[in-house]
Amino acid sequence: MSADQSTKTFVLKGVGVSPGIAIGRCYRFDPLGSQISFYKLKDESLVPKEVQRFRKALKESEEQLLDIQKNLRKAKITEPVYVIDVHILILKDKMFSNRTVKYIRDQGINAEWALRMTLDHYKQIFEGVQDDYISSRISDVQYVVQRILRNLTGEKHEIVWEVGNNGVIVVSHDISPADTAQMKLDKILGFATDSGGRTSHTAIVARSLELPAVVGLDDITHYVRTDDEVIVDGTAGMVVINPYPDMLKRYEEKKRHYDVANDEYLKFGKLPAVTLDNYEVQIGCNIEFIEEIPSAIAHGAESIGLYRTEFLYIYREDLPTEEDHFNNYRQVVTNPNLSSSTIRTFDLGGDKFANYQKQSKELNPQMGMRAIRFCLKEVEIFKTQLRAIWRVSALGKTKILFPMISSVEEIREAKKILEEARQELIEEGVNNIPEKIDIGIMMEVPSAVVIADKLAQEVDFFSIGTNDLIQYSLAIDRANERLTYMYEPLHPAVLRLIQNVVEAAHQAGIEVAMCGEMAGDPLCILILLGMKLDELSMNHLAIPRIKKIIRETTMEEAETVLNKALSFSTAPEVRSYVQDYMVNRFPEEFIAEED
Repeated sequence: MSADQSTKTFVLKGVGVSPGIAIGRCYRFDPLGSQISFYKLKDESLVPKEVQRFRKALKESEEQLLDIQKNLRKAKITEPVYVIDVHILILKDKMFSNRTVKYIRDQGINAEWALRMTLDHYKQIFEGVQDDYISSRISDVQYVVQRILRNLTGEKHEIVWEVGNNGVIVVSHDISPADTAQMKLDKILGFATDSGGRTSHTAIVARSLELPAVVGLDDITHYVRTDDEVIVDGTAGMVVINPYPDMLKRYEEKKRHYDVANDEYLKFGKLPAVTLDNYEVQIGCNIEFIEEIPSAIAHGAESIGLYRTEFLYIYREDLPTEEDHFNNYRQVVTNPNLSSSTIRTFDLGGDKFANYQKQSKELNPQMGMRAIRFCLKEVEIFKTQLRAIWRVSALGKTKILFPMISSVEEIREAKKILEEARQELIEEGVNNIPEKIDIGIMMEVPSAVVIADKLAQEVDFFSIGTNDLIQYSLAIDRANERLTYMYEPLHPAVLRLIQNVVEAAHQAGIEVAMCGEMAGDPLCILILLGMKLDELSMNHLAIPRIKKIIRETTMEEAETVLNKALSFSTAPEVRSYVQDYMVNRFPEEFIAEED
C-alpha cells in the first residue's frame, strides 16, 4: 500500500463472530515469520543431522506450547488450552513427523522444505471439504508448522507492542491460540482477520475473552498498517480503517451505547426467559468445548442445548476410545448449574477419517457420506460413542441428538443400534444404565420437514438446525461468498418450513428446539417466539440480549409479528418489515445502521 493510501478510509465487510465495538490503533501481526528456504543436502552423511535438527525443533515446539498452557492456566484463561492440546497432539503424531523425515531422507532436502511438503500433503487431504468447521481445522496444522519453522530458523518471534498504552486492534491473516497466549491480552481491544469463520480459533478466543472480532475479511492485511486507526464492529461484521472524523464520532457513540447496554443485558442473564403474559422459553447454549461451559452459565444458559462432539475426532492418529468420550461428556452432564445436556453424535464427513480407512473422494461432501449416514455405515465407531453416552446419562439429565436425519428408516436404524449398545453394556455388567434416554433428531434436511409428522412418532424431541436447513432448502452453499446475499433466515420458505416442524412436533406431543444461528438472532426472536418453540439454544454471548427482549414482550405481540411476516411473498419484504418493527419497538436493543 502506498503512503498516500495510509490515511484513506476503507470499510470492509466480514463475519462478525464476537459482538461489540472496538476503536484503537492497529497492530499488524504476521504469524508466518520468515520465508521457507530450500536446499539439497550436499551428501547422505548430512541426512541424520538434518533429521535430528527437525526432531529437536519438534521437541522445542512442544515444550513452548506446554509453557504457554501453564501460563494460561495460571491466568485462569481456559478457552485456548484445549485447542493447544490439539497442536501438541499434531506434534506427537507419528504420521506427521514420519512423513517429514521421509521427505528429508528420500529427497535429501532440508527440514524446512520437507515440512512445507508435509503441510501441502495435509492441505490436499482437506481439499474439497466444504464444511466450514472441518475445512477451517487445516489451520491447526499450519499453526504447528509455523512454530516448528520458527524453531528451525532460530526465530524467537516475540510479539512487540509499539503502539501506545491504550490497547490495540490485532490485525492478521489468522491467529492461533498459542499466538494469542503470547500477546498481552490486557492490551488487546479486538481482532480482525483475513480468514476464519464462526468456528475458527480467532472466533473462539475472541468470544472467550469477550472482545469484538470480525473474521473472513479476505484481504484486510493488504489495506492496513501498524498504527492505522481501526474500528471493529463485531456486531455488524464491519471493519473501518482510518475512519473520517464524523464516522469516528458516530462509532464512539455507538460504542458507549453498546457498553452500557451490554452491562444492562448481563442483568437479564440469570432471569428466566418469560414473556409478560407468562410464556416461558428454555434457553440453552451451543458448545464445542467443555471449557465454554463456565461462560455459558455466567451469561444465563439454563442447559446445553447442543454439544457438538466433532472435536473429539479431529487430528488424532487413532479414534477416540469409549473412555475418551465418557470422561469428556461427564464434565458436561454433571454440572449442577445445567438442567440438561444434549449431546449430538458426531457430524463429520467420511473423508475426515482418511487416517483410518480409504474412502473415495466426494464431489459434494456436504451431501455425501457424513453425519448419521457415516455412523450407520461404520457401526462400531458409532457404538463407541453411544456406549459412552449411555454410561454418562446415569450421572445427569442427558439427551441424545442424531444429525442429518432424512428418513424414518434412518432414525429407526439409529435407535436400533442405540439399544444394541445399551444391551451390550448390560451384558458386560455395567451398572446403572438407564432404561431410556431422550432421543432427538436434527431437523435440517427438507425431506425431514416434509415428513415431520411421521418422524415425530419416532422421537422425544426435534432440534431445528437452521444453518443447514436454510442452505439445503434455498439450494445455496453458505460457504460460497458469492451467494452470501441469498442466505436469508427470513425467507418466506424458511419460515414456513420452521413453522411446519413446530406444528408437527406439538401435534405429536413432543418438544421442539432450535439450535441454529437463527435462534440467537435478536431480529428473529419475536417470529420464533410467535411459533411457540420450546427451547432456543445459541452462542452464550447472545443469551442476555435474547432474554431481555423475550421478557419485554407478549405472546400476542409475537404472534402478530409472525402472522404479518408470513403474509409477505419475498425475503426482502419480510426483512424490511421485521427490521423496521424491531428497531422501533426495541430502540435500545437495535442501533440502526448508519451510512
